[in-house]
Amino acid sequence: MIRSLLLNNPDAVRRAGLALILSLVTAALYGMGISSAWLGKMVPPLAGWLSESPALGRLLAAMLLALAIYANWKALRLLSRGWQIFGVWLELFILLMLFFYSFDLSLGFIAKKIGFMISQGVVTTLYISAISIAIATVIALVGAIAKLSKNGVIYGLATFYTSLFRGLPLLMQIYIIYLGLPQVGYVISAIPAGILALSLCYGAYMTEIFRAGIESIPRGQSEGATALGLSPAQTMGLVVLPQAMRVIIPPTGNQFIAMLKDSSLVSVVGVWELMYLARTQGQTEFRHIEMLITASMIYWVLSIGLELVQSRIEKRFGRFNVR
Repeated sequence: MIRSLLLNNPDAVRRAGLALILSLVTAALYGMGISSAWLGKMVPPLAGWLSESPALGRLLAAMLLALAIYANWKALRLLSRGWQIFGVWLELFILLMLFFYSFDLSLGFIAKKIGFMISQGVVTTLYISAISIAIATVIALVGAIAKLSKNGVIYGLATFYTSLFRGLPLLMQIYIIYLGLPQVGYVISAIPAGILALSLCYGAYMTEIFRAGIESIPRGQSEGATALGLSPAQTMGLVVLPQAMRVIIPPTGNQFIAMLKDSSLVSVVGVWELMYLARTQGQTEFRHIEMLITASMIYWVLSIGLELVQSRIEKRFGRFNVR
């Protein structure tokens, strides 16, 4: 009976579902402690009543905000998919900027420091990340081939390496390399120590990516190459790896983006990268939040740029493999 009632009244079901969703959103906004002060500013006659009944004011503000969210959703649904994406990004970016604006930031201080943060911090961050990802890629390729080896010694070395460097926190690896190696007679400066730690850590993670990519290629490809007289090295370099790149590149790009952010950990040993400058420059005038937000936005912009580059590379390799 209930099922037939629901099937015969789809509009009623839709309205009930909408009412339930609006009620849940209103309850969530109310529970988050939304303030009704902005409502009093927008409608001055309600300011006195809202101050006398704060609970009702919060409930009214939550209801109005929930209705605004619903109206915005309906408006976005009228647009094409591309404009929907643009609209969502624009709205969320404006909300993010309003959130930052509530911190009473000193824009003049940010303008004074941002040039040095880009010229020194961004350049150092990209320099460390680029060298580290290049070394990690070589390590990953060697490690993946070793993990696919039938030689027990080689396989044991590869599995021990990946287990160790994936099991230790990256920050601990940086400290061990920078502070531990000098105690056994190998003095290493801060930047090489950071590059070495990032390379070894991400090389261990990327080893599994390369191994999975190589194993995703059907065995018949290797057998066909062997039948044509290709050596194992030629088979790997000319047949297997070019096809495996379609599987390897997307997660490798993600690892580069993650490394870009994890490079901030090398600031603990005094490397003048972006995070280090954000902390030290903010200390000069006790404007820590300004520098941290600025560094956050720079990291975000760099990540977006890398995502776009990754997307173009994926499309190019996709076309290559289709042919």
